[in-house]
Amino acid sequence: MINTGNIEVEVCAFSLESCLAAERAGAKRVELCSAMYEGGTTPSAGLIQLVKKQTNLEVYAMIRPRGGDFCYSNHEIDVMKADIEVAKNLGCDGVVLGILQTDGSVDVLQTKQMVGLAQPMKVTFHRAIDMTHNYEEALEAIIEAGCHRILTSGQKNTAIEGIENIKKLVKCANGRIEVMVGSGVNAQNAAILASTGVNAIHLTGKSSRDSAMIYRKEGIMMGGLSEVPEYDIVYSDTEKIRAVVNAL
Repeated sequence: MINTGNIEVEVCAFSLESCLAAERAGAKRVELCSAMYEGGTTPSAGLIQLVKKQTNLEVYAMIRPRGGDFCYSNHEIDVMKADIEVAKNLGCDGVVLGILQTDGSVDVLQTKQMVGLAQPMKVTFHRAIDMTHNYEEALEAIIEAGCHRILTSGQKNTAIEGIENIKKLVKCANGRIEVMVGSGVNAQNAAILASTGVNAIHLTGKSSRDSAMIYRKEGIMMGGLSEVPEYDIVYSDTEKIRAVVNAL
């Protein structure tokens, strides 16, 4: 086994069930989200409240008002600020966000404001960094804004594809900010990714099961997209997460 040192495991969770699975598996932290098929948006207050009540995990709430890009209107920024206040009042340990300008650079001013508003919670700047035009410049901007951690796949679809970029980012960060790697992480590649020098591994540990519904209405899709399965229940799998924990 590769010696990866003390690597934290964070689970991207979309339900209370998944958070309970993450804790059983030995994860340290959850990134709590809604809307999996949009890449994760802000979770409900009820979900945050129950996860804080029923687990001992660190809880970081996603602050993202919609799917799509990371360039937000003034109205959306106001919603994000209000959601940070809700997360703080519900006892979250941190929040996860990412704000870009139209030219593909990090919006330092808005991010710095969010970091200030979030205190004493910590802030993770999410994979919006993978959509920036200059990876190293984005790193410096995120550090300047006061974020505690970056989540990245090395500007590729999966972390394994982006592993060389991740190595360079860790070197550039030089301990000034935590680097967490995510996207396509599993038991087979977790130790290799951890050996890049990152501080944490991020995964969903996703499995799915068939809905309990017996009657199934045909010819109608609630999400309007045929690619989104109406009768699949997606959850974080304890054994998949535990396998990653044990691989580190």
